[in-house]
Amino acid sequence: MEFRSKLSHTRISAFKARKVADLIRGKKAGDAMAMLRFMPQKASFIFEKMLKSAVANAEQSSNPVMLDDLVVKRAFVDEGPTMKRFMFRAQGRVYKIRKRTSHITLVLSDSVSD
Repeated sequence: MEFRSKLSHTRISAFKARKVADLIRGKKAGDAMAMLRFMPQKASFIFEKMLKSAVANAEQSSNPVMLDDLVVKRAFVDEGPTMKRFMFRAQGRVYKIRKRTSHITLVLSDSVSD
């Protein structure tokens, strides 16, 4: 059975979040939680909250599953809309600032049904 957690319009670039997603993909949920807790990246905090949410979804399902039985089956990051801002510079110039967002999806699966 699959349990998912989705987060849209997160204020982090997809490039930075994909680095963390690649590290936890395929790991057991408990191991991934321990890894995320000690990683210095901003994305690790976001993925840790999403992992807790997906585990809570698994525990509240009609067929409850324990944390030790769950595996991070899929973790992927898609680009979201980019907010465009401008910074005024010397001699009448303007620089464009792109504030990137991303859509993050985390899917857990119990290891029995893989």
